[in-house]
Amino acid sequence: MAPRTSKPISGKVTPAPVVGQKGTPAKKRNGKGTPKKIPSALVQVGKGGSMTAKARKMAAGMSTEKAVKVKSAAKRKAEGMPEEAGSGKKIRANEGNPMTFQASLPSRNKKGELVFEDFSNFRPNMTPKEVLQAGSFGGTYFRPIYSGVTKQNYKDVWRELPKDWLEGLDIPKQVASAVYREDLNTYKVKCGGSLDMWESHGWITPQDPYGWFQWFCRFYQGRRTLDDQRQIGRWDRCTGKTGRWRGNLISKIVQSGCAYDNKTVSPVVRQTLQHWGYRLTPEDYEQGAKKARKRMK
Repeated sequence: MAPRTSKPISGKVTPAPVVGQKGTPAKKRNGKGTPKKIPSALVQVGKGGSMTAKARKMAAGMSTEKAVKVKSAAKRKAEGMPEEAGSGKKIRANEGNPMTFQASLPSRNKKGELVFEDFSNFRPNMTPKEVLQAGSFGGTYFRPIYSGVTKQNYKDVWRELPKDWLEGLDIPKQVASAVYREDLNTYKVKCGGSLDMWESHGWITPQDPYGWFQWFCRFYQGRRTLDDQRQIGRWDRCTGKTGRWRGNLISKIVQSGCAYDNKTVSPVVRQTLQHWGYRLTPEDYEQGAKKARKRMK
């Protein structure tokens, strides 16, 4: 499948090579030297993103690789994601350098974790849409900003997000507000540092001037860049199996004697974890609690 392109607000993004371009293997081209295309019938989908009967019939004779691409196309269409290049549909985005979505959307395992085929160690259990819909960042994440990294002003960045991510949300109040409202957050508390603080620590890059969650939104949709390993490492140290804040929350729950999902136990840490795409589960709690209890003996 040819990569999908968009225009983000700023920063250089490494584009994926389009099959058929100069430098791609000859076997990827058809007889006329142009990229091979999957028949349009194969990306037709029914309710819930399933392939139509016609698509299933055509896919029966496909290779495993092509079948995966067809399934991915169906899932993208069902979730309001961009289709393959050349379909005539464009991703909503702001002016800037081209952005390429070349990876498939993640699947979900039995634990509810997101599974990215090319980054198996990255396992958040909340999608960007779920983070926004749950009530996060005091409604301010995509507010207008001046970036000390790029020396540019940004506004209306939320427009690059898929429409269904924002359904039911009051954009000026819950997504792009200049005023932080802690009552909008899931746990009714304020958490997180300022943009200036993040920039001063060198954690913000020009390609994602808003920070980690902006990177996550784009990574989830299929963009891949050289900054991915660094950003996933940050997530892992905060939220992974041995992450600082996950361990902190589990220890406090054990000490309190309360249930794993008691919102009165460390709501600030819970809100912080949510901003990083994670919500504590019973299974993760039990595993972490065993280690915490051993340390307390």
